[in-house]
Amino acid sequence: MDKKYAIFDMDGTLIDSMAFWKNLATEYLNAKGVAEIPADILEQIKPMTMSESAALFKQEFGLTGDPEAEMNAMMDAHYRNDIPLKPGVREYLENLHRQGVRMCVASATAEHLMESCLTRLGVRQYFEFLLSCETVGAGKRSPLVYHEAARRLGAAPVEIAVYEDALYAVQTAKAAGFHVVGVYDDSAADSWQVMEQETDEIILNWEEAI
Repeated sequence: MDKKYAIFDMDGTLIDSMAFWKNLATEYLNAKGVAEIPADILEQIKPMTMSESAALFKQEFGLTGDPEAEMNAMMDAHYRNDIPLKPGVREYLENLHRQGVRMCVASATAEHLMESCLTRLGVRQYFEFLLSCETVGAGKRSPLVYHEAARRLGAAPVEIAVYEDALYAVQTAKAAGFHVVGVYDDSAADSWQVMEQETDEIILNWEEAI
């Protein structure tokens, strides 16, 4: 595809943040003085929302306060301070920018955290706008965030490349008529073979894609 427009996911696509999310429960519980976390608890929370995990932690470990707010604050700090850019991303974006490609970010992460993280990492200037699923009121199992991004770009889905690392998001964007680029992330390794079949392009490594 001769790209003129591009919508990028952020977590797991542009930035290496998924391990921070995966380790959040352990980081939080350790900080609260829970040194030994039962394996069954860590298994239980895998499909849970943060609210559900917080309720479980209060019940199992007798925690006081607001675990959900405290875990959110921990992740906020990671976005602001230490989540890294994936190697090769800056150069890839610079190449698209030089070619005149108009770009934005559409992410489940809150817009103020996207702004802070991408500015710190030195790539915010490549994107015309940052759009959160919170803003449109639906996650990426719905195409709403992609349609709103397309509206703001002033382009039709068929003209836009969507970069995603999660299979469900790939499937949503593809069904909505976008050109979909699957980006490999270790967190989605189990679904990579299906991703390869359902995307129009794949990127295993940003440095090799430059």
